[in-house]
Amino acid sequence: MDLPLGFRELGQVDYQPTWHAMQRFTDSRGADTPDEIWLLEHSPVFTQGQAGKAEHVLFPGDIPVVQVDRGGQVTYHGPGQLVAYLLLDVRRSGIGVRELVSRIERSLIDLLASYGVNANAKLDAPGVYVDGAKIASLGLRIRNGRSFHGLALNVDMDLQPFQRINPCGYAGMAMTQLADQVAGPITMSEVSARLREQLVKHLDYAQQQSLAGSIDC
Repeated sequence: MDLPLGFRELGQVDYQPTWHAMQRFTDSRGADTPDEIWLLEHSPVFTQGQAGKAEHVLFPGDIPVVQVDRGGQVTYHGPGQLVAYLLLDVRRSGIGVRELVSRIERSLIDLLASYGVNANAKLDAPGVYVDGAKIASLGLRIRNGRSFHGLALNVDMDLQPFQRINPCGYAGMAMTQLADQVAGPITMSEVSARLREQLVKHLDYAQQQSLAGSIDC
């Protein structure tokens, strides 16, 4: 693609202000607005997608539950999980939604392969899996031909909160993380850099640029 893909590294941020910033960016962008990907971690939060059912939130306890406008059901975000929000002009790119999902999944699979982890996608359950356990979740919203929301990769986090929900609507779904799949140390900055490289490749951008690490919340 001719326009560069911009990346913002936001660190750890609260969910709701970031979600609202995504909505504003999507609603205000024009035909020539460059695409952006926001890389970040969230403070602990459960998010319930548009297809979400209340019975899949078992016992949230002190972790807030936020009803959001992405596809899918309930998931958990927390420190140690790498989140990438993909603010892309899907109409301009000519990529269909199913193909976009497939490219995101392939980006994650190749990232994990770079650590020696064999992962796969499933036709009936978007996301990425290692030996049947989910390591990355995916949920998008397309509005006026533009995407927002994105992916969440479990890197090195407390997985216990996933036991308080039926992740993505599946009771008893096993969850895993990169730290449990590799022998050596890993850092969030390194994983983020590798994800960035894979997304640029699979989304077919000729250029990328680093943007200011802040957003208007």
